Amino acid sequence: MIKTIVAFVIIFGILVLIHEFGHFYFAKRSGILVREFSIGMGPKLFWIRKNGTLYTIRLLPLGGYVRMAGFDEDDDELRPGMPISVQLNDRNEITKINTTKENRFDGIPLIITDFDLSTDLFISGYKNGDEDNEVKYTVNHDATIIENDGSELLIAPKDVQFQSASIGYRLMTNFAGPMNNFILAFIVFAIIGFVNGGTVSNSNQIAGVINNSPAQRVGLKAHDQIVAINGKQTKTWDSLTTQIAKNGQKELDLKVKRNNKIKSITLKPKVEQANGHKSEVIGITREVNHSLYAKLCGGFVNTCSSLFKALQHLFVHFSLNDLGGPVAIYANTSTAVKSGMNGILYWLAFLSLNLGIVNLIPIPGLDGGKLLFNLIELITRKRISEKVEMIVTSIFFVLLMILMVLVTWNDIVRYFLH
Repeated sequence: MIKTIVAFVIIFGILVLIHEFGHFYFAKRSGILVREFSIGMGPKLFWIRKNGTLYTIRLLPLGGYVRMAGFDEDDDELRPGMPISVQLNDRNEITKINTTKENRFDGIPLIITDFDLSTDLFISGYKNGDEDNEVKYTVNHDATIIENDGSELLIAPKDVQFQSASIGYRLMTNFAGPMNNFILAFIVFAIIGFVNGGTVSNSNQIAGVINNSPAQRVGLKAHDQIVAINGKQTKTWDSLTTQIAKNGQKELDLKVKRNNKIKSITLKPKVEQANGHKSEVIGITREVNHSLYAKLCGGFVNTCSSLFKALQHLFVHFSLNDLGGPVAIYANTSTAVKSGMNGILYWLAFLSLNLGIVNLIPIPGLDGGKLLFNLIELITRKRISEKVEMIVTSIFFVLLMILMVLVTWNDIVRYFLH
């Protein structure tokens, strides 16, 4: 169990880190201020500020985010009547704002009467709490604000906000997260391919026959192609194994292609048990493609194809059992750990590819939804109102959260209560 928990945290952490780094890197390249790059959720455990970004590690090692200027309102951190202290430079500009009750520096006490940290960059207030002594200070463009926990962030002037970047930069920044997941999946699948000397083929051709198996007893041979089972075409290895599993222990009528001739063979699968799961097998092995292309791209292409078919099935025949949340990921991580490093790497690559594809679904609340808004703006040459975008995104976010709760409960029932 400890190994599973450690593997789960590491895998989840890598996925989040790689995804969010994509958004982070292209936001920086686009001139968008990234105020915070966080790994984990909840209270901050550690932070360091470098090159304008606060890097934080938080208590819960699940998730993470990139906090870009424009997505969080600075104005929420200040309010009229709030006591603060400010530090000035030699031009009498505010360079640091302390919102905490602790004395963080030798500054000027103010009670805020008015402020704007986005466009006009000023703070007005009663100096030393004296209502007869109202002052107005200009806020430096690169001023920082100290939050309640003591962490220090740059303020977010309008010119460095996400919305101020060009449509091309915003498109790339939104797409970069899923793109990084695809890159990670490709690299990990390539590593697996080279370590294993190739990639298993999805062909319906038999590579070998296991001794004393049902397949050997009925005369199946290497290089035979199983083109149909019980009248259902089996053009791929996946479709072949699906038909075997679907028919259980019943006899199978195989159409086998050998030397360009089709022959009928009947056999009955045997049941094997592994990792607590029973499965029907006939005793054949699949081919391994040893080409350079297969080592580099085989696993990525095959898994991508399977995922797209699964998504297609999901939209045609929706079922909660076709979805999986953190509970399902944890349960499958346990299986991957039992398969050793190869299983863990495959699971990491599979999840990364899955995360990239799902995030591109054009639903507000996901990266795909943001890209959809970007494309509408690109086509119509008219920016969608921030208010409309926020309302639509909020609605779909709530729906996604409801779906996540349902999926999580369904996973708990499937994996632990069934």
